Formats: sequence, C-alpha cells, structure tokens
Amino acid sequence: MADDRDLSTASRLKSIIGGSIGNLVEWYDWYVYSAFSLYFAHAFFPGEDQTAQLLSTAAIFAVGFLMRPIGGWLMGWYADRHGRKAALTLSVTMMCLGSLMIALTPTYQTIGLLSPLILVAARLLQGLSVGGEYGTSATYLSEMATRDRRGFYSSFQYVTLIMGQLLALLVLVLLQRVFLTEEQLSAWGWRIPFVIGALCAVTALYLRRKIEETRSFTRHRSDQPRGSLLRQLARHPRSVAIVVGLTLGGTVAFYTYSTYMQKFLVNTVGLERDDATLISAATLFLFMLLQPAVGALSDRIGRRPLLIAFGVAGTLLTVPILTLLSRTDNGWVAFALICAALVIVSGYTSINAVVKAELFPANIRALGVGLPYALTVSIFGGTAEYFALWFKNAGHETWFYWYVTGCIALSLLVYFFMPDTRHVSEMDRD
Repeated sequence: MADDRDLSTASRLKSIIGGSIGNLVEWYDWYVYSAFSLYFAHAFFPGEDQTAQLLSTAAIFAVGFLMRPIGGWLMGWYADRHGRKAALTLSVTMMCLGSLMIALTPTYQTIGLLSPLILVAARLLQGLSVGGEYGTSATYLSEMATRDRRGFYSSFQYVTLIMGQLLALLVLVLLQRVFLTEEQLSAWGWRIPFVIGALCAVTALYLRRKIEETRSFTRHRSDQPRGSLLRQLARHPRSVAIVVGLTLGGTVAFYTYSTYMQKFLVNTVGLERDDATLISAATLFLFMLLQPAVGALSDRIGRRPLLIAFGVAGTLLTVPILTLLSRTDNGWVAFALICAALVIVSGYTSINAVVKAELFPANIRALGVGLPYALTVSIFGGTAEYFALWFKNAGHETWFYWYVTGCIALSLLVYFFMPDTRHVSEMDRD
C-alpha cells in the first residue's frame, strides 16, 4: 500500500470539510423539495384532495431519482477520468440551476401544464446532480481518510446529508413560526428555501474549487486503462452485486424514516404540520450526531457486524415501530419511536459509503460506488414515499410496513455472506 502520509493533517481536514460542505448544500437543495411539498403541491397540481396532491409531488420526487443512475454513470466516469474534485464541482453547479428553476417557476394557474413540466425538468437536473454526488463524495471522503479512520471520516457524508435535510427543516420551522403565516407560505413563501439553496450552492462551488485532489486518483491517473469504464466495471460483478444488495434495505429504511416521516406524522398520525416538522428536525439532529460515533466504531470492530445489526433489528422491529407510530397521538411517543428506528438505520448509513468505496480499485471506484448505488436508490429509495402514499390511498397502509421489512430482510442476506471490507479492502492497494 502506498504511503498516504505526504498529505498533512491540516490539508486533509480542509479538503474533507470543503467536500462535506458541498455535500450539505447538495442535499439541502434535494430535500427542500420534500420538506416544503406540503405547501407547494397545490401550486403545481390543482385539486382539493391533499393526499392526491402529495401523491403527485411524490411521483415527481421519484422521477428525479430516475436521473440518478445516469448521474452516477456520467459523474462516476468523469470522476475516474478527470478527478474527484472536478466532478464534485460540476455536480454542485447543476444542483444550483435546478433550485433556481423551481424558485422561479410560475404556478399552474398562471401557465397551466407548463408549470409541472418545468418542475419535472428541474428535478431531473437535480437528480442528475445527486446521482453523481454520492459516488464521487463517498470516494473522495474515503480516499482522503487515513486507513485506520476511514469509517469515521466517511461517516461525514451522511452527517452532511442529514445536516442538509435538517437545514431544510430548520428553514421551514423559521418560516412557519417566525416570519410567515400559513397562507403566505402556501402562496409564495415556499419559494424562499429554493432561493437560499441556489445561493448556498455558489458558496459551495467556491469551496470545492479550493480542495485537494486525492492521492489515490493522482497516483493511478497515468495507468488509467483505455476503453470503456463500464467494461472495466463488469469485471467486478460480485462487488457490484454487493453494492446493490447492501443498499436495498438501507435506502428504503432511510427514506421511510427521514423524508417520508414528516408527511406520515401529518397524514397518518394526525399531528399539526409545525409539530411534525419539529419532531422530524429533532430526530434527524440526533441521527446526525450518531453517525461519526458509529463510523468510528466500525474502525474498531469492522463494518459487517454493524450491517448485520441493522439488518436483524430492521427486519424484526419495522412493523412494530410503524404500527405503534400510526396509532399514537402523543408527540413525545412519536419522537421516541422515530429515534429508535433511526438508531437502527445508523448501522447502515454511517458506514455504507466506506464499505462501497473499499470494494473497488481506484481507477473505477467512483463509477463502481455511484452507478449500482444510484440504480438501487432510484428503484427502491426514490419510490418509498410514493409506495407509502399509494398503499394509504388504496386503504392498505400497513402493507407498506411489510414492504420495508422485506427489503431490509433481503439486504440482511447480503450482509451475512459479504466480506468485512475493513479487513479486505481494495483501498489498501492504492
């Protein structure tokens, strides 16, 4: 293994922070759509049925995920050919443009069908950006970390991912409780967070232009194989299959207890919108703080035990947690149940980035992490909210609880048979 100590601690931390801040902005822009959909659904989709309007916005949320595999492929190829830094800079630029488009789009009453079409176009652009962001940032943070602290440093991908979602909820809380009335939020206030996201993306773009390129990329750039990177990736079918399998249950569980929970608390539990927002924000804050601790734990005991713990607990407890949650009318009980669920999910979220990065050699790492992950998230993560609302609309909401359980159980099979990448890592050959 090549020595990576030529990069100073200060430079390493500066680059990790710079890359993480960009990741925060990316995910803030992505999650603002979900956090504010309760307020802007009527602007793009006419009608009186709130569930039907939310179903329409959830469908577009899912449509945005369709671009993620393309983003994972294009940006993964770009990162492996031209560098992690260049790909990270490009992805945050695309996210900025998508946010501006949503912020400036007139309502359905003003321009008719063109309004939801522009919304779809903006989400497709953001999906392309996020699809490329994950694989590249996972690769970047893992390669920037020292061997004995990869789990800890790479966990900051989900710290900033959750922080982006938390920031979206914080903006919503401030607008709800301090600056605007419900009527103002529904009329025009929902545009404000998208403008904020676009402005923050400009700052992130500046920071990412200052970060270091990883030594793993620069060392292997000269021996990059000619020909299709997809062909090179096809030589690692087991690693690709592991990425798909370990992502399946984790992404469904994560989107269930994060982006969908706010709507679940309003639409199923029956809480007020602002109470649901506060509960979502509080649980996500604790979830965010937990990620580095679990990531550091993986550096001591390995990645596989944590994944198995998530798989077993998720399979056994998902239905009881969601059932109890749906029947409570107490905000504190709802808070405790969601916290319990997110503690379980941390066994996946805190280490999934480093596990995937450790499966592939440097010359196809960003593509190997990004493409199969994006495909899996698009099919399962992006549709989780839609399926939840669809089952509810059909009168069989509890079927969704079993759907989540089944997805986690399938991933558990993968966790049992996959190697522990802390001990068998392709990154040790960089």
